[in-house]
Amino acid sequence: MRTGLTKREKTTAIYFDEYGSMIEVQTHNTDLKKRLTAFAKEYPQCCRQIDDDEHGGLTFEIEKGRLSFRLTAPYSEERKQAASEFAKKLRNF
Repeated sequence: MRTGLTKREKTTAIYFDEYGSMIEVQTHNTDLKKRLTAFAKEYPQCCRQIDDDEHGGLTFEIEKGRLSFRLTAPYSEERKQAASEFAKKLRNF
């Protein structure tokens, strides 16, 4: 879908405060839009689409506790080497 927006303008914003029970997620990210749309269809009591900006962005409201962030530490050199060797073995399998 052509939106006329540059990649820099296609943002994802997550808004919440310590008081409320809901999180607002506004995104242009295709994968995230698909995941949130599917989640909203399956769990309408927890998540719903509240806006479509007609430029490719969707806004969802989702219960706190239903959205998480995962931080991953960088791989050590040993782990990178082991992963590389494992991938090479799979390729030759």
